[in-house]
Amino acid sequence: MTNFDELIMKYQLPKLFTQSSESGFTIIESLVAILVASILLAAIAPVLVISTATRVQARRIELATQAAKAFVDGVKSKTIPEDKIIALDSNFKAATAAEPRTLKDNAASYLLSGMAIATTRNGLYCFNKNGSITAPDCTSDLFYIQAGKIAVKDSDPDKGQGYRLGVRVYRADAEFSSLTKTAGNEGKNKTQATFTGGLGDRNAPLVEMTTEIIRGQPSYGALCDRLGGCR
Repeated sequence: MTNFDELIMKYQLPKLFTQSSESGFTIIESLVAILVASILLAAIAPVLVISTATRVQARRIELATQAAKAFVDGVKSKTIPEDKIIALDSNFKAATAAEPRTLKDNAASYLLSGMAIATTRNGLYCFNKNGSITAPDCTSDLFYIQAGKIAVKDSDPDKGQGYRLGVRVYRADAEFSSLTKTAGNEGKNKTQATFTGGLGDRNAPLVEMTTEIIRGQPSYGALCDRLGGCR
């Protein structure tokens, strides 16, 4: 090796080692990066939780609505027997000019207010994950359905006078012993909200709805008797 080669090696080797020792991150820099990432994750975690919970709850309410509609369709087509549906207030009188019925106390609102909150699974229909609806005194793996009906006194549902059907849908994991004391609701049920930051309120129905069940030839006068205010 010539003197020139020795001179080149003398200056190049220290330079190479110096560049190698200065590459990469120090431990402090890595810890700071981890800390910043942790702070960002902690900041967006609640948003992710609320978003996921709301999406799950919205899907649950959507399925409950479909279950209620399937139940109503089953009653209308007589594939679901009506003998197990609880009849409410046999003294519900027809609206007259002397005693008109306002929208506040018509059959729809009267029905849901008069249909007692379920305190047990007994008497509730079952809507299962396979889409089947079974008679009361059953065990469901998805929803329980509470049904009640109200007809005008001395009317005949099979002759076009019909009746009003009310439906409530509860979660299968509802604590029925606690439904009569829903927090912040003075003992009255309200349907669950779509927006939630957790698992939703198991002690409230997912869906409430009412509809008209007509047998035979529909009667406008019978509808007026139930709704009130149109005679």
